[in-house]
Amino acid sequence: MPNKTFLMGIDQGTTGSTVLIVEATNSKNTKIVGKATITFPQYYPQPGWVEHDLEEIWNSVRAAAQQAMSQAEKIAQFKPSQLAGLGITNQRETLCVYERGTGKPLRKAIVWQCKRSASICDRLRPKNQQSVQQKTGLMIDPYFTASKIAWVMENDAPVATLLKSGKAVVGNIDSYLLSRLTGGKVHATEASNASRTMLYDIEKGEFDQGLLDLFAIPSRDILPEVCDSATLFGKTVGLNFLPDGIPITGILGDQQAALAGQTCFNPGEAKCTYGTGAFLMLNTGTHRLHSKANLMTTVAWSIKGQRTFAFEGGSYVAGAAVQFIRDQLGLIATSAECEVLADKAYVSPQLYFVPALAGLGAPYWNADARGALLGMTRGTTKAQIMRAVLEGVAFQVVDLLTAMKMDMPDPLKVLRVDGGASANNLLMQLQADLGAISVDRPQNLETTGFGATLFAGLGAGVFNSLGELSSLRTSDRLFHADNSAKAAGERTQRLEGWQRAVQAIQVFTGRS
Repeated sequence: MPNKTFLMGIDQGTTGSTVLIVEATNSKNTKIVGKATITFPQYYPQPGWVEHDLEEIWNSVRAAAQQAMSQAEKIAQFKPSQLAGLGITNQRETLCVYERGTGKPLRKAIVWQCKRSASICDRLRPKNQQSVQQKTGLMIDPYFTASKIAWVMENDAPVATLLKSGKAVVGNIDSYLLSRLTGGKVHATEASNASRTMLYDIEKGEFDQGLLDLFAIPSRDILPEVCDSATLFGKTVGLNFLPDGIPITGILGDQQAALAGQTCFNPGEAKCTYGTGAFLMLNTGTHRLHSKANLMTTVAWSIKGQRTFAFEGGSYVAGAAVQFIRDQLGLIATSAECEVLADKAYVSPQLYFVPALAGLGAPYWNADARGALLGMTRGTTKAQIMRAVLEGVAFQVVDLLTAMKMDMPDPLKVLRVDGGASANNLLMQLQADLGAISVDRPQNLETTGFGATLFAGLGAGVFNSLGELSSLRTSDRLFHADNSAKAAGERTQRLEGWQRAVQAIQVFTGRS
């Protein structure tokens, strides 16, 4: 049997964990030979609160890895000993608290969608927003990790005591998985995940003591060490599904990993990932830019000490909107029904669904916003509602595209897309038409896990540079916008109606 090199990518997401096995003998012969996804429960203990059980997440990762490796063994004669590197990508901002040296969880994780720390943010925002944004590129919002830690310190006395004593540590999902994979030996993260904590100075490349004091973090020592995104983080120890000694060589936050998986390595290249939420990220290069349109400035990745930056805007509910109408409202039995029904509906020019089920993200930053369906009449059909749901997802991304136009001198001509919801052809065509932009969907929709795998390959020396990886993306379909005069007029009308709908939500929650 010829020598083969394999990489493993762990994509730990909000509703499930996916593991990829990639055969990577060289950059011209790189293909996915194993893939498995395991879902896990979400917990909603109070309105606006979202939690995950970290043991359930760990079990989902282990099960997905076992299934993916079994598949790769059948397809490509894979052996775990042939793994040259392991990469991790993860839901960002989610707070994990676990025991130092063991990785044992000490409480449920507080998920990025959770709004329990909104009052802390409200308290700090008036006097501190400008200074926090200057250092971190972020708005003070419960979305990010810092206020979640502050909430634990104020409301979970037993865990707060352990954190103060140094017996417990905090991290995001990447740090937690790294701890578990290395038998508790490594407490680390990398720059893209660190930049989502609201504690990290993205220009200096370090956690900032002033921010730690602002959010009452008891010690810098409870935070993980910040490393490059492609480097040796540690090696596997004591696992029952992987041999000891597999090097962990790449970590990226999920949206940054998707940017890498879409090979957006040049300034001005952008992608939008349609998963639970929809997240638009644009590579801005190695010099930080400041947004004038309430976008986030974040670290895309760090390689050999050189940070690449990006603009990002996110809407918290995208694919989750279809799940909501399926599971909570029972309007459809399967997600696929949404596209089928919506495709049959004629456009109702006064019907709008604002999917603010977890608040409004960029550029509005209204954590108190609530979802709404506006403009119904006795003649409104289920099919029209389904279309309004898909349009609502697309409209949110148009808002992000509009904001980015304010910040970038050159207009974005092509938007690369990925994530589960990007398989919806109608949604992608709506995105192109409403955004007046070409939408480019790749053959491989697993760009998040693939991006983490590519960085694992960089860290392991399988690949030599980002430029070597640029040829790995293959387009599946290009959705062109209808730019006729009639379509442009209808688009303007629809966008004006959308803005009125969003304004109604803002007024309802005391914003104007």
